[in-house]
Amino acid sequence: MKYMLLIHSGAVDEQGSAPQCTVEDWMAYDKDVRDAGIHVSGESLADLVTATTVRVSPTGERTVTDGPFAETRELLGGFLVIDVPDLDAALDWAARCPGSRDGGSVVVRPVADFGA
Repeated sequence: MKYMLLIHSGAVDEQGSAPQCTVEDWMAYDKDVRDAGIHVSGESLADLVTATTVRVSPTGERTVTDGPFAETRELLGGFLVIDVPDLDAALDWAARCPGSRDGGSVVVRPVADFGA
């Protein structure tokens, strides 16, 4: 079954990276996921200042603003889609993710299969 891991950073430094995770941490995790044969897709997201938010009112009027400007300290940093046997396996991989440390979190959601 496919699961999406939405990786949120609890805090970022001036360069937009999570100080609690090193590049080596992420490289090791990525290698583990690929070596386990469960990697489907995944990407890191560009700096938050490049974000644009689109909202459409009930009347159909579109509003576009720079950035998400959410009232939260967590920032969506990227995602990973894995193919594992069940939710327990997905939760195990989420717990191993460097993004789950030091105030970060990983949201695990099953990928809908409308063809089933």
